Amino acid sequence: MTDRVTIAASDVKLIAFACEAGMGSSLMGANQLKKMIKKAKLDIEVKHMPVGQLTGAVDVVVVQKTLAKQAREKAPTAAVVPFTMFMNDPAVKKLVATLSAGEPVVSRI
Repeated sequence: MTDRVTIAASDVKLIAFACEAGMGSSLMGANQLKKMIKKAKLDIEVKHMPVGQLTGAVDVVVVQKTLAKQAREKAPTAAVVPFTMFMNDPAVKKLVATLSAGEPVVSRI
């Protein structure tokens, strides 16, 4: 898809850290994101879930790059932020910085 979804920072209430099956490394990545959101004092919920369980209730999807298109199909109104590393990925750090600055989140697929 070429259309980019943009979500105002103030509208982000739920971030899904999505993965293929819902275990292992992605759970550690989700917990790291939760800590980053809390440290930034943002009132945003972070849920860890399989990409197949995404819904339209999600505002932002943080997902491994290979699953980004599937995430877009499951949550077409969400901004999709793909990453390559489960821990300390620059895309995840940039997402938190963007939200902290009150800037809109733009889908990267």
